[in-house]
Amino acid sequence: MQPTYIKIHNGKILTPYRIIEGGTVVISGNTIIEVSGGEIEVPHAFEIDAGGKYIAPGFMDIHIHGGGGYDFMDGSEEAFLKIAEIHAQHGTTSMVPTTLTSEKENLLQTLNIYEQANRNNTKGAHLLGMHLEGPYFAMNQRGAQDPRYIRKPDPAEYQEVLAKSSSILRWSAAPELDGAIEFGKYLRSKGVLAAVAHTDAIYEEVLEAFEHGYSLATHLYSAMSGVTRRNAFRYAGTIEAAYLIDEMDVEIIADGIHLSAPLLKLVYKIKGSGRTALVTDAMRAAGMPPGESILGPIKNGLKVIVEDGVAKLPDRTSFAGSVATADRLVRNMIRMAGVPLLEAVQMITTTPARIMGVDKKKGSLVAGKDADIVIFDENIQIELTMVNGNVVYNRQFLLV
Repeated sequence: MQPTYIKIHNGKILTPYRIIEGGTVVISGNTIIEVSGGEIEVPHAFEIDAGGKYIAPGFMDIHIHGGGGYDFMDGSEEAFLKIAEIHAQHGTTSMVPTTLTSEKENLLQTLNIYEQANRNNTKGAHLLGMHLEGPYFAMNQRGAQDPRYIRKPDPAEYQEVLAKSSSILRWSAAPELDGAIEFGKYLRSKGVLAAVAHTDAIYEEVLEAFEHGYSLATHLYSAMSGVTRRNAFRYAGTIEAAYLIDEMDVEIIADGIHLSAPLLKLVYKIKGSGRTALVTDAMRAAGMPPGESILGPIKNGLKVIVEDGVAKLPDRTSFAGSVATADRLVRNMIRMAGVPLLEAVQMITTTPARIMGVDKKKGSLVAGKDADIVIFDENIQIELTMVNGNVVYNRQFLLV
C-alpha cells in the first residue's frame, strides 16, 4: 500500500533553473506537491534520505528499441515490460517505444501489444506512446534498417495504421520521398509528431518539410545527408538544415560512439540544451554483456555483434544500434562535451518532455507534476528510481 506522503530530503534538487542544496521534495500519491529549499516537517510521511546526492526529474527516452535481451518488436507483452524495467534501473522513468521498418502486419501487431503492456506496466518506466521509425526511408540512408521493407509513403497504409491505434506519438520518415510532405501534413492533422530520418534530403527539402510538420531531426548525424555535390554544386544537407532552422529540435545518441566529443560539443554549441534531446536508440543488447545479438524481432531480426560499447553489422561496416542507457548519456555530455550538469539533465528531461508535448505533467520537479524522480551521485550512478510515486528501483537506500 502506497503511503499518504513521501518525503525525499537532504539532497541537491535539480530544478529547471537552479540546484537547491539540502532541499526537500514532498509527494502525495503520484504527484509532487512541494519542492522546498530546506528541511520541512511532513508528519507520518514515508521518508527517503538522499544523503546529499542529486534529486532530479526522471529521465525521458523518446527513441528506444529494447534492452535486457528484448526488443519491442518481439511480439510479446513480456518484452515491453522487461525493457521498461531494465531501463528504469538506469534512471529512465518515461519512454517512447520505437519500431523498426517492417511489414504492416508486424507494425499493427506491435501497436496492439503496446496497448496490453501499457495497462500492465507497474514495475518499469512509464510508456508514453509509440514511435514508428520507418518504413518510409531513403534506401541509401537505411543504415541497419531492413531494406526488404523500405518503401514510399502510402496514404492508404498510414491512414489505416493511424486509424487503428491512438497510441502513436511520433513517426520518422525521409521528407524528400514522393508523398512525404502530404504524409507530414496528415500526421500534424492527427496530432502526431513528424520527424526527419534516414534521409538524403537537402536543405531546401528539409525546410519545406519543417513548414509542413517535420519539427524534429531523428538521431542527428546518423543516417542523414550532410553537404553533398550535384553537378559540381554544393548543397547543404539535412544536418546543416537542422542547424540552420533555429526552431527545429534534434535528438542525439550521446553514447560517445555514434558521435565523437567534438560533434557532441558542436550540437550543444549550436542547438543548445533547449533544442537537444538525448536518446539511447538502444537495441536489445542494452544492459547485456558483449557478444552476438539480434537487431529487431527475435524471430527474423538482423544478426549483429556487440563490441566496443556499440552494436555493429557482422561485417563491421556500420553501426547497428546503440546499447546505451540514459545515465550513460548524461555522463557523456558532462565528461565529453563539457555540458553543465543542470543542462545535461535538461536534455533528457525538460527538453524531450516539451518535444513530446507532455511537459505539463512531466520533465521537471515542480509542484503539480508527476512524481517521476531519480536520485544519483556525482558519477550519475543511479541510486533510486521513482515512477508516479512508486519506487521501481532501489540500489541501496534504507527506506524509513
